[in-house]
Amino acid sequence: MDEDRIWAAIDQERQSLADLLDDLSPDEWQAGSLCEHWTVRDVGAHLTLAHTSTPTALREMVRARGSVNRMIHDTAVRHRPPLHDLSRSLRSMVGSHRTAPGITSLEPLIDALVHGQDIALPLGRTRPVPPEPAAAALERVWTMGWPFHARRRLNGVRLIATDADWSAGSGSELRGPAGAVLLLATGRRPAALRTLEGPGRDCVG
Repeated sequence: MDEDRIWAAIDQERQSLADLLDDLSPDEWQAGSLCEHWTVRDVGAHLTLAHTSTPTALREMVRARGSVNRMIHDTAVRHRPPLHDLSRSLRSMVGSHRTAPGITSLEPLIDALVHGQDIALPLGRTRPVPPEPAAAALERVWTMGWPFHARRRLNGVRLIATDADWSAGSGSELRGPAGAVLLLATGRRPAALRTLEGPGRDCVG
């Protein structure tokens, strides 16, 4: 996917995520997400912080004593807007190509696709994952190393997307929709294995 198509996919995901957030009940906002120790509200707040400036990111990193994971979580909790502003904040980002410091356009795509499932799946909501954007996000996750280390974690497994032109790795095959493979590559194993099939299932615990 070229840059224009990547950003078009990001815009579409942000808009549909805002629509989903508008439909959540108070109990659903407080429900646990697929991200360990994160509520649905925490994940929604994190998605609105994609435009964090470099000075703010540096201050938050110092505050988190150098832990990126702690910084990401604590920033989302500390700066999360009121519930009624979350979807509006997401919609305000549609059309913007601004990114957080040091990342490519693919990271916001990964965030939107994966965190959309982090919110939807525990709530029993159906949220389709578009295959081509998922394949582009997968390629980035597979080659980037930190923070997912997908190639190392999934050593010995051949991943095959059944709805997109993407495959990677070698060994026992594990196949399914690109969205499910993306969840596996980003560490959401139990959710991913609901729809992935093949002998590689036994190789990923």
